[in-house]
Amino acid sequence: MALYEYVTPEQLSGFDKYKYSAVDTNPLSIYVMHPFWNSVVKVLPTWLAPNLITFTGFMFLVLNFLILSFYDFDFYASAQGYSHVPSWVWVAAGLFNFLAYTLDGVDGKQARRTNSSTPLGELFDHGLDSWACVFFVCSVYSVFGRGESGVGVVTLYFLLWVVLFSFILSHWEKYNTGVLFLPWGYDLSQVTISVVYIVTAWVGVETWYLPFFWNIYYRDVFIVMILGCLFTVTLPMSLYNVLKAYRSKTLKHSSVYEAFLPFLSPLLLFILSSLWVALSPTDILQQQPRAFYLMVGTAFANVTCKLIVCQMSNTRCQPLNWLLLPMAALVLLILTGLLNQSETGVLYLWTGVVLLAHVHYGVSVVRPALRPSYHMYIYTHTWTSTANLHTITMQRTLYLITKSNGNV
Repeated sequence: MALYEYVTPEQLSGFDKYKYSAVDTNPLSIYVMHPFWNSVVKVLPTWLAPNLITFTGFMFLVLNFLILSFYDFDFYASAQGYSHVPSWVWVAAGLFNFLAYTLDGVDGKQARRTNSSTPLGELFDHGLDSWACVFFVCSVYSVFGRGESGVGVVTLYFLLWVVLFSFILSHWEKYNTGVLFLPWGYDLSQVTISVVYIVTAWVGVETWYLPFFWNIYYRDVFIVMILGCLFTVTLPMSLYNVLKAYRSKTLKHSSVYEAFLPFLSPLLLFILSSLWVALSPTDILQQQPRAFYLMVGTAFANVTCKLIVCQMSNTRCQPLNWLLLPMAALVLLILTGLLNQSETGVLYLWTGVVLLAHVHYGVSVVRPALRPSYHMYIYTHTWTSTANLHTITMQRTLYLITKSNGNV
């Protein structure tokens, strides 16, 4: 595969100066999940690479997506009168989702435990998190489906955008403040989704057909939770943190244009994809919802990854993602009626292009860390610790990758 230099020398230089700064105030995370993750990381072997933990967790979400694509490709399996997803799939989905969530929580702890924290590792972690949004949203959609008591595909399309917007808000905050304020909704949603999968295996999807309270269905609770997390927690806290940085004169970008520049490409992606949905001659979202969601979620991940690179390297966010240019031309051709007979094929082709472009971007961004200008040095670090009135001297060999100029 041909590789392209997506990361500029200025951004690579910015990585050298980068220091991770994050704030987690979520009670569920602080008092429940972090103690659990601290216990889990202790049983992991020290030779296990944090990036491998990150990638394994991500692949559990992809596996959920693929399994449910097999049993419920068009999101009708949970509707009345259709063949339902087997119970074992829901059990597997619950376990895989919780494993993915757990591994996402322990990868950073493993990095600090083994003194292997790097900007590349953080970029890899958050980059996969941005892509994971579409996989867990599509997977949990299969619980309710698009039947009479389910959620319409257009409604789910906008709910997907709510989740994507919630994710990018945190990185927009960091782009402007230098601090990553971890969103409260993430932990609550992941625990809830894992529980819902297991409960579905136990009680069956038929339970979700019944009203939860009066004429309020479980799907309505699902929708309210997603919207509530955004408008009552994530958005207000993001705006507050940016306003606080502005008042304390620590905001990294003084002009309104520069501060909101990271939203330009996501906004254009939303407009283009929404135009396609609204004016599609073959009602493409009704015909191929899964492929359309995957295309939008992957394109969004590509946009977000480039923002993450900029905020980590303290460089200016580029206003336009190149993927939006061919997508704009494609949407124009579809809306003019030139591709009426092949719209489904065009969607699959474009989804494939977006997937390959995003994978190519990921590989190309990782490549600079493996250049010949980086050499491996070995040294032994010795330290002493005092515990229970005994002084213990410990020694271990550390492997460091350094640049040829000698900077660690």
